[in-house]
Amino acid sequence: MNITPARIESMFRSGAIICRILQCAISITMLLISPACAQQSFDNVAGSWSGSGSMKPSDGPRERVRCKVDYIIKNAGQSVKLNLRCASDAYKMELSANIDQIGNMLSGNWFESQYRQGGKISGKNDNGLIEAKVESDTITALLTVRTKANRQSFVMESPGAWVSQVSIDLFRDQK
Repeated sequence: MNITPARIESMFRSGAIICRILQCAISITMLLISPACAQQSFDNVAGSWSGSGSMKPSDGPRERVRCKVDYIIKNAGQSVKLNLRCASDAYKMELSANIDQIGNMLSGNWFESQYRQGGKISGKNDNGLIEAKVESDTITALLTVRTKANRQSFVMESPGAWVSQVSIDLFRDQK
């Protein structure tokens, strides 16, 4: 059997192509696995939390508000269902939301039953800091939620909405 230089070059070229394909496959696999390993989760908020703070209605003075929130974690920590109840002397709010997370990106929906409003949620979760945008046909609000150990702070800004600012400190309820 006589192997010509052109045939040897073709074999090396084929081997190099196969090697490149394997390198690409390994790189893609590592990229897919790495985010899954480093992925944020909602596990640090699981359970019931309660606390107080203040809210600023657009048509009146700042009011004290008391809140309770239950976080139900699903999908191996990548989804959360939350039920939030808040009350001041003049207002009552009952909000539920379903939020999913892919990597550190958040998406989901919400509904407030007292005022019959709902919409979508989008944002990101980076190491216990959630920055999100809540939207409906009539409002847009920016949220910042920080969770550290058994303490959580919640700040909402929504200029022009019926409640323009909310600030609440929550603590994990003892079991």
